[in-house]
Amino acid sequence: MKEDRLILVTNDDGIDARGLDALIEVVRHYGEVFVIAPEEGQSGMSHAITVKYPIRVKKVHEEDGLVKYSSNGTPVDCVKLAVNKLLDRKPDMIVSGINHGSNSSASVIYSGTMAAAIEGCINGIPSIGFSLLDYSPDANFSSIDKHAKRVMEIALEHGIPDGICLNVNFPVNTYHKIKGIKVCRQNKGVWREEFDHRKDPQNRDYYWLTGEFHNLEPDAPDTDEWALKNNFISIVPVHTDLTSYEALEQLKNWDIEAG
Repeated sequence: MKEDRLILVTNDDGIDARGLDALIEVVRHYGEVFVIAPEEGQSGMSHAITVKYPIRVKKVHEEDGLVKYSSNGTPVDCVKLAVNKLLDRKPDMIVSGINHGSNSSASVIYSGTMAAAIEGCINGIPSIGFSLLDYSPDANFSSIDKHAKRVMEIALEHGIPDGICLNVNFPVNTYHKIKGIKVCRQNKGVWREEFDHRKDPQNRDYYWLTGEFHNLEPDAPDTDEWALKNNFISIVPVHTDLTSYEALEQLKNWDIEAG
């Protein structure tokens, strides 16, 4: 029942991000909402946690069915704080995003948005990360509102398998131009980094990270990158068990334990 459902919302773009507000409006249809998000952007933090300085939280908004906190911690810190300290019961679902920029392919490894969803998954909580392929702070999320609700409804109706969270990416397009939803696999690709070498006013060297994504299988129609390029919403099931079971069997033949 909606009245009994508690939904935890977070992100990595910060408490003031438009994508966070858009996601709150989506999930308010499905339960009571508790929000805790970084006080500033934490993109690219992956699964980082804070261990060297105190983590602080501040309530920034409260109304019927919705409370919002900001924190100086990372997205994963936010989930840990909510689940272990701030909530009086375990949330029924964790949703993260909507990220400004896609988290398809290799980006899922670096994403604070997806790390928050993965942290929920580790704790046995059904979790979804949402991202839009638009990096602008002023990105328009109105065209994906109904699609995001559809994903929520499917997840709530069927449930998410144990040990799995969902990585959902939306293409940049109007509502009517989105062709549908594709359940697919993570694309093989790599970010090829470049570091722009600069000098500060004191003539000290520093480096600014730049780079481009290189798709290693651009014509594979069963991938998230292909789905986004062809105006589909991609859903990739992500699991927290990083064991390669195929390689496990191969390594058993290495006779490693001998000698």
